[in-house]
Amino acid sequence: MPELNRRSFLKSSLLATASTAVFPALAARGVAQSQRGTFARVIGANEDIRYAVVGFGGRGKDHIKEMREVKGTRMVALCDVDQDNLNRELAQCEKRGERVKGYRDVRKLLQDPDIDVVTFATPNHWHSLGAIWAIQSGKDVYVEKPISHEVWEGRQVVIAARKYNRIVQAGTQCRSSHGIAEAIEWLRQGNIGKIIRARSLCYKRRPSIGKVNGPQAVPASVDYDLWCGPAAKVPLMRTRLHYDWHWVWPTGNGDLGNQGIHQMDLGRWILGEKELSPRVWSVGGRLGYVDDGTTPNTLIVFHDYKAAPLIFEVRGLPSADGSKQMDRYHGADIGVVTDCEGGSMVISSYSGAKFFDKEDKEIKSFEGSSSHFANFIEAVRSRKSAELKADILDGHLSSALCHTGNISYRLGTPHSPEEIREAVKADADLTEALGRMEQHLAANNVDLQKTPATLGAVLKMDPQSERFIGNHLANQLLTREYRKPFVVPKRV
Repeated sequence: MPELNRRSFLKSSLLATASTAVFPALAARGVAQSQRGTFARVIGANEDIRYAVVGFGGRGKDHIKEMREVKGTRMVALCDVDQDNLNRELAQCEKRGERVKGYRDVRKLLQDPDIDVVTFATPNHWHSLGAIWAIQSGKDVYVEKPISHEVWEGRQVVIAARKYNRIVQAGTQCRSSHGIAEAIEWLRQGNIGKIIRARSLCYKRRPSIGKVNGPQAVPASVDYDLWCGPAAKVPLMRTRLHYDWHWVWPTGNGDLGNQGIHQMDLGRWILGEKELSPRVWSVGGRLGYVDDGTTPNTLIVFHDYKAAPLIFEVRGLPSADGSKQMDRYHGADIGVVTDCEGGSMVISSYSGAKFFDKEDKEIKSFEGSSSHFANFIEAVRSRKSAELKADILDGHLSSALCHTGNISYRLGTPHSPEEIREAVKADADLTEALGRMEQHLAANNVDLQKTPATLGAVLKMDPQSERFIGNHLANQLLTREYRKPFVVPKRV
């Protein structure tokens, strides 16, 4: 069989049936070629690693800045479906005297043999497909959090990374904080006793995105077909295309999968769990305003791990109606509070942690972090994925915990406050969290009798297969129907 080279593979990927026909064939033949180095060059110790950044309307700007600060790297390409974004960054490169190619279609970028590494900061619905295509084309990948839009496609990225021996880092940069890592190790040594619970917090102001009366015009600078990619191409039904995609299900995962993925990852890291939770439950809603968003701005998710639960709280409303402040729990608004028999550990930043005794007296602290991008590039040079601070498997598991929490919510139904209290009364942790959530909503003039919260479905999962037990509807939400030709392949 003739060897399938990089150009012929990627040319095929541009065909309308690429994702369903060509990619599985490549997956069957590509492993040996990848191992022989057909797709990827061997990088010498003193050679520049040539990288491309895909998507820079938001977080991608940081990719450009922080990757430029990593010694031994050189940006050679940029890709964005918004021509205005692309032109802006290319102009900046020209001012710096950098020769950088510009692309709007990531498939064309992946044909470029002069790219070693691709970083993705696109909307969530593009993360897994973009990463898989890049892996199959011989690139190493840095993919933003959450690494997936659904559970199944995240596992496909992990399979692809292992199959093609690629270095794939998840964008959960707290993992590169040596202060947090040292604190977690100190905790695990039993210095404040056994862990009782980890409570991850995402208290971040998210105002209404407004409500439109009909389809809105897509910005003329945007290739909307490419922007939609794997998602259904439907009329734009919100004022702003960019960023507000976080708050609708076809493209976003709410703040649980936006900011919250960092804190979900920290909570799982603290507990030492290496698989999805066997049971998940949620309660919340999009409360305090009526707009075009569909994801909850207020949510409690309970991951029922055997050793200790991981409880997540999302709050998008302020501490009270009209306030500019957010609620805080044990001094944290975005962080993790871990309760132990002899005290607690509080992470309220991206770079450190503090310990408190039972009387809330600070007893120890850890601080310090390093570049997550630098760690990625070090692993690219060594070819050792074990050196990654946030290997793609960790990115997948933590992202999937966000997704399963959202699935519980999406399968729920509105209930009165009395019914919800009755449903959780057997669990002290849930009762306590629910009581604080009710107080928070009351401070924002939310009447749960008039606009009831949604009581999510209690879902049991087989962590090995990453499928729910006895719930067909929940299993359907583990994946999606992909829009051709932007299809995540079943065989990577």
